[in-house]
Amino acid sequence: MIVTVEDVAAGGHCVARVDGEVYFVRHALPGETVRIEVNERKKRFAFADAVEVIEASPDRVEPPCPYAGPGKCGGCDFQHAKPEAQRRLKARVLTDQLTRIGGVDPAKLEGVEVEELPWDEGALGWRTRMQYAVDDAGRPGLRVHKSHDLVHIDRCAIATERIRESDILAETWDGMGAVGVVDSNDDELAVYTQLRRTARPHHKRGPKLVHQNVGDAEFEIGFDGFWQVHPAAAPAFLACALEFLNPQEGESAWDLYAGAGLFATGLAAAVGDTGRVVAVENAPSSRTAANLASWKNAGAIEGDVAAIAPDLGSVDLVVLDPPRSGAGPEVVVALGEARPRAICYIACDAGALARDAKDLAIEGYELTRIRAFDAFPMTQHFETIALFELVDY
Repeated sequence: MIVTVEDVAAGGHCVARVDGEVYFVRHALPGETVRIEVNERKKRFAFADAVEVIEASPDRVEPPCPYAGPGKCGGCDFQHAKPEAQRRLKARVLTDQLTRIGGVDPAKLEGVEVEELPWDEGALGWRTRMQYAVDDAGRPGLRVHKSHDLVHIDRCAIATERIRESDILAETWDGMGAVGVVDSNDDELAVYTQLRRTARPHHKRGPKLVHQNVGDAEFEIGFDGFWQVHPAAAPAFLACALEFLNPQEGESAWDLYAGAGLFATGLAAAVGDTGRVVAVENAPSSRTAANLASWKNAGAIEGDVAAIAPDLGSVDLVVLDPPRSGAGPEVVVALGEARPRAICYIACDAGALARDAKDLAIEGYELTRIRAFDAFPMTQHFETIALFELVDY
């Protein structure tokens, strides 16, 4: 079937319509004429791949990775687009999600861009954490999009140089469901295995505790702990959050879904000895308390944010960095009861941010500033930092 591609949609797709049917097409770009093959049908729409480009967009390029394309590795969604075009597509997705789902006034989003993070290799060689699936023969690889099928590769173009030069992909991992590798500020790579997707990671070699530096601060986390995968992301996000919140001497702050405590340490430095910062994180591998141990005005609570937030009391400032599913109504209601003057929301999913923005508006919080960063080049993903301020504070 030949279709004309319309605008970009969430999930790394573009939209095409034929005889009243809607097709979400991967490997296409807006304005192109392509031949598609349908790979999944739903009641109201279908998913398809662009298998032949008949009229190409000026934004189209040859993918830099030989494993990118229909039926190949599903990790990168936009390798067929120029990096600047990728960022424009992501900005359109952000605007669409916030206006259509979040009810945000489009005027507040005029001029919003997805900003490039500084990196010597541009859109390649940035990913510091990789996890490969392993087949029954013990061979690692990456999965085809929405499939259990594996593509066996010799290197991943978006992985860091140290990961690309390692022997992880050349080894056989008998009996394993996955093998992962972590590139940090340590001299060695950390390597772990998992029996299956839901199993706990098992340390294999390299450091069990890895270190990440942001400016003069060092964070120690478990090999399986969370950290931003783009090397330039953490310092950029911290600087943006502090600029948005403008913390003052003596203020109190929460860092919810705190991870290693990146934002908590920045807030602790800003609010001074008379201020107070509480970090909440449920993953022991993040070592939040250990990373905050040297700060007399900061502490950590291990547990679920939704369960703990209602009991934290009132607060001046909040950093909210939830998982891809978002914070959710329970947490937003708790924030509304705590009445912080400002909430800085770090979002890895525009749809989740939009849903929470709608709920925050009900609690009296208005979106006042927003920036987005291309923390995952070549993929559909990006990071958004949004400031919500209490109306009539």
